[in-house]
Amino acid sequence: MSDRRLQVFHAVARMLSFTKAAEVLHMTQPAVTFQIRQLEEQFDTRLFDRAHNKVSLTDAGHLVFEYAERIFEQYSEMENAVREMTGNFNGSLTIGASTTIAEYMLPALLGDYNDENPDIRLRLRVSNTEGIVSMIENNVIDLGVVEGPVANKNLLVEVCRNDDLVIVVPPGHELIDKQEEASGLSLKTVLEYPFICREPGSGTREVITDYLQEAGLERNMLKSCLELGSPESIKGAIEAGMGVSILSSVSIAKELKLGTLQAIPLNPPLQREFSFVRQRQKFKVKAMDELLDFARSYCISGKPLIRV
Repeated sequence: MSDRRLQVFHAVARMLSFTKAAEVLHMTQPAVTFQIRQLEEQFDTRLFDRAHNKVSLTDAGHLVFEYAERIFEQYSEMENAVREMTGNFNGSLTIGASTTIAEYMLPALLGDYNDENPDIRLRLRVSNTEGIVSMIENNVIDLGVVEGPVANKNLLVEVCRNDDLVIVVPPGHELIDKQEEASGLSLKTVLEYPFICREPGSGTREVITDYLQEAGLERNMLKSCLELGSPESIKGAIEAGMGVSILSSVSIAKELKLGTLQAIPLNPPLQREFSFVRQRQKFKVKAMDELLDFARSYCISGKPLIRV
């Protein structure tokens, strides 16, 4: 296993944040600071400047970061090459998924995969889209499945399927009467009502923010919304009459069937992509290829993402 101190340094250097690195690595911030301090003592030089609440790399830090990138790439190639040579493809895979996908898409998919591949142990890490991308960048997980755009062009991003986002209201809400037949409602009309949204860094939040900008509306219109950390908490708040929201149609299938929530289409429609995200590697792990092939077939087949 690569030097833990170097892994911690790599995470901090990528995000330029001790706090975000601690979240991604599932460590406390003091533990991250301790690992960095040990590495700085080993090199007898500072690797980060910490001034005015900002973190930046020193010249030595930039040099260490360049070598760390190459070290982790070489380590990954070595590990995968040995697996290829020995035929040891079984083992475990760690998958990361943003919240909506983890709650509504992966249970059915991974359950079916596990039935067909009982020798592969699957571990799941859940975060928002930003967190999952960071985990991929820092080799914390093998594969990410996200619901928002991925800015890092050095990662491989493969679209799985499209997802419709819809206005979600409690039964009998007055927005239902405002809906024009078969055409839906504008986001501007929706935001006239108390609005409930996901936290910054969420793929759903990012997609709605981009949609606002494309519609010529102010990006900061969401600043006054009630922020909640999961689709389940948002659905509960809507049912309690605390406001309305925009959610994945996948996430409300059960509530629509029970009649506890109602959906209204947006005009113009709003779609986003569910995507696989992974590192670019020269060597591939057979178990990962098999999982990707299974997931691709699952998406193409049109099987329901959630069992209701």
